[in-house]
Amino acid sequence: MSRVEDFLSAEEEKEIVQAILEAEKNTSGEIRVHIEPHTRLDHFDRAKEVFHLLKMNNTKEENGVLIYVAVNDRKFVIYGDGGINKVVSKDFWNTTKDVIETQFKQGNFKQGIIDGILKAGSELKSHFPWNSNDTNELSNEVSKG
Repeated sequence: MSRVEDFLSAEEEKEIVQAILEAEKNTSGEIRVHIEPHTRLDHFDRAKEVFHLLKMNNTKEENGVLIYVAVNDRKFVIYGDGGINKVVSKDFWNTTKDVIETQFKQGNFKQGIIDGILKAGSELKSHFPWNSNDTNELSNEVSKG
């Protein structure tokens, strides 16, 4: 088994998907998680690349958020689309990063991702509230590279 497959159990992935569903039920925003072993690129650049590969840049309101994790590199990035960056506070990404990092430092990877998802969902809710004509534009499954 690779480090990616060992990073989260199938049950933990289900819990992450549930957190995404919970976060997205109050917002038109879209949240995805992508896990891969390693990248030779700068981690921010790779997160941006994955964001586009997953077609997260195609949301109607430009309100997608990607939590990217490079397991072997022990790095993660939170990447948000332009619509989000126009409306969130300047410290939003840092406070979300801190929530994840606190759990990761303790080896609580699933909980770190869930906390980050819920934090992002809460912020998205205030700027991109859910309404009756919203559709789930992106998969909620954890993607792997």
